[in-house]
Amino acid sequence: MTDLDLIDRKILSELMADATLPIAQIADRVGLSQTPCWKRIQKLEAAGVITRRVAVVDPARIGLGLTVFVGIEAADHTPDWRDAFGRAIARLPEVMQAWRLAGEMDYLLRVTVAGMAEYDRFYKALTDAVPVKNLTSHFAMEGLKSSTVYPLDTVNR
Repeated sequence: MTDLDLIDRKILSELMADATLPIAQIADRVGLSQTPCWKRIQKLEAAGVITRRVAVVDPARIGLGLTVFVGIEAADHTPDWRDAFGRAIARLPEVMQAWRLAGEMDYLLRVTVAGMAEYDRFYKALTDAVPVKNLTSHFAMEGLKSSTVYPLDTVNR
């Protein structure tokens, strides 16, 4: 579903900013009554546009103050290796995001841990689970921007 009209975009913007808003408030903000607004939200969920609703938590306030961006060069590019890698990162809850890339680096992971000792445990668990050609760790010094709100107004309609 990529055919989002202006009302769908407004609904999504409201939900991305605060998924706890009552339907009545969302409906009012987007110019609908409650029932049509709720039906649109259900349609967006059924189409997979809205995949889930979550609380965004500050990792440092829950004791997870170290973010590491991990670049990985694959040991090989076979389906078996990709499957093993996928299973390995799925079992490691420290992996917050994982991307397969084009270019010099094959994969990029965003890993969040309490500190260096926990990162070392993560590193060993990952490299024990699947062989890698090269693994490069980039330690975040400061978060400058983090958002879960996609810029819908920049998408061609």
